[in-house]
Amino acid sequence: MEMDGFGPSEGIILIAATNRPDVLDPALLRPGRFDRHITVDRPDVRGREAILRIKSNNKPLADSVNLKTLAKLTPGMSGADLENVVNEAALLAAREDHTTVTMDDLERAKNKIVMGAERKLVLSEEERRIIAYHETGHTIIFQMIPEIYTPHSVTIISRGQALGVTYSLPDEDQYLYSKAWCLGQITSLLAGQVAEQMVIGDTTNGASDDINRATDIARHMVCDRGMSGIGPLALGKKDGEVFLGREITQPRSYSDQTAAKIDNEMRQIIETCPNRAETILKDNEDLMHRMAEALLEYETLDREQINKLAANEPLEPIKTDEEMGVDNKEIPPVIEQEEILSVDKSSSAPKARPQPADPIVKDEPAGGI
Repeated sequence: MEMDGFGPSEGIILIAATNRPDVLDPALLRPGRFDRHITVDRPDVRGREAILRIKSNNKPLADSVNLKTLAKLTPGMSGADLENVVNEAALLAAREDHTTVTMDDLERAKNKIVMGAERKLVLSEEERRIIAYHETGHTIIFQMIPEIYTPHSVTIISRGQALGVTYSLPDEDQYLYSKAWCLGQITSLLAGQVAEQMVIGDTTNGASDDINRATDIARHMVCDRGMSGIGPLALGKKDGEVFLGREITQPRSYSDQTAAKIDNEMRQIIETCPNRAETILKDNEDLMHRMAEALLEYETLDREQINKLAANEPLEPIKTDEEMGVDNKEIPPVIEQEEILSVDKSSSAPKARPQPADPIVKDEPAGGI
């Protein structure tokens, strides 16, 4: 097969795909070759709902399942990610001998994919207490600053590489981020360490990932978003695409004086946000203690429970499966661990098919220790 410039190619349409268009040789993209570029982005909320309906078509969903709600809870997920959620939920349902896949199964599957699988760690009571206050610090800031995402759930159950996770979600798909959002996000990230300092009078290494992410946001604000006193300058931008031997590392394009200004602006942002977090946490100190105690008791709080705590309302006791109306009738044994359950509505016997290989891209903001 030959492309334009080498020989005739009538009646042939050549299509290619890449995740790194920035490293392609411009000669490959000139008119007559790959000159039409189509961006295939991740699906919006309507697209996610449609994908979920297709992927769950052969699953026995409970009447309580609301795929529209689940679509809102999965921003940034690809089609493969959504299929993984449905398959993982079916596997969870089978492991617990449920005859249908419930909304709780789907949410737990989503949490496993987004936040990582639960880990069984033996922690001391003091460590659990520190983690509870750390995650409470994140959660209260998410709850109190209107410009950033609202908290969806918070847990002190170890997941992935984190000892605890605070998961926040936008009310709708968001594509633009203001300076207020960036500052609020940094404040929420650093609030975990602030809460530790307020309660135990010291800080732990649990905030290292939070600090890294907060520093990255501050760097972007100063260097390429024009959200600092330096102004709308693109600092440290690479010249041109990387292709055919062009050096990936580029020399610094600004002076030592500008570098010092960048450091000062970033330091000002990073030093101001913890002070803001401390003010908010002190104003809501009673809520902080109540939420931390609730986390120690329940281990995981959902959005409704967080809102009840913020409104100073009592939480309901932990429900059993019978109280939640979960049907625990026997179904055939669970399949192999490396396979994903696929239950055909026309048959009571489970069928297995391979799990999608594409991993989820974890780009959704969430605080973790």
